[in-house]
Amino acid sequence: MRKFMTMAGQFRDDENGAAMVEYTVLLGIITVAVIATVVLVGAWVSGQWTTLNTTLTAAA
Repeated sequence: MRKFMTMAGQFRDDENGAAMVEYTVLLGIITVAVIATVVLVGAWVSGQWTTLNTTLTAAA
């Protein structure tokens, strides 16, 4: 029983688990932001290419 209490106390005092959870949440937020940025930039570039193609086709 004493060993269990010692292990429980060490687990309570250990902050590595909390830091890992914080970094995991931060990584998730960064991942979502990067994916959203790529999607938005991709849509913008696609619109620019469509406009350029339309302009070049009309001028030809």
